[in-house]
Amino acid sequence: MATIFTKIIEGEIPCYKIAENEGYFAFLDIRPAAKGHTLVVPKRETDYLFDLEAADFSGLMLFARRVAKAMDRALQPIRTGVVVEGLEVPHAHVHLIPIYREGQHAALGNPVDVTAEEMEAVAERIRVAWGDVGAGVGAGVDAGGDTGQEAGHEAGGNP
Repeated sequence: MATIFTKIIEGEIPCYKIAENEGYFAFLDIRPAAKGHTLVVPKRETDYLFDLEAADFSGLMLFARRVAKAMDRALQPIRTGVVVEGLEVPHAHVHLIPIYREGQHAALGNPVDVTAEEMEAVAERIRVAWGDVGAGVGAGVDAGGDTGQEAGHEAGGNP
């Protein structure tokens, strides 16, 4: 049975897409720990992050790096935190969480309130910055098939 992330990737469930390439997909978390909280997932389902093949693990991290750089440019946090938990959804994924103030932790579980309009605006800012940071940030990732599919809200309607 397909995971919720696979259903999002395939457009069966709407999302605020940030970017994708041949192997990876990034979208806003609908229960964000901070405005701009993004999930980065491999398109191929693997339950446990450390069960990914070395090349897939590296590709995921390089893709996540480019997404984080786009987030840094678009949202201007102090920095972007990385969290990997891996128990709630049986599909390897990385949380990228903007940290806007000293003492803020990139913790999950206490979502902030963000309207659908704010989600779309944040997603658009990151998508624009994704294009600005370019392929050089994720060296090797775009050679793996960046489709340029940064278009926004997928599968109609708000999540």
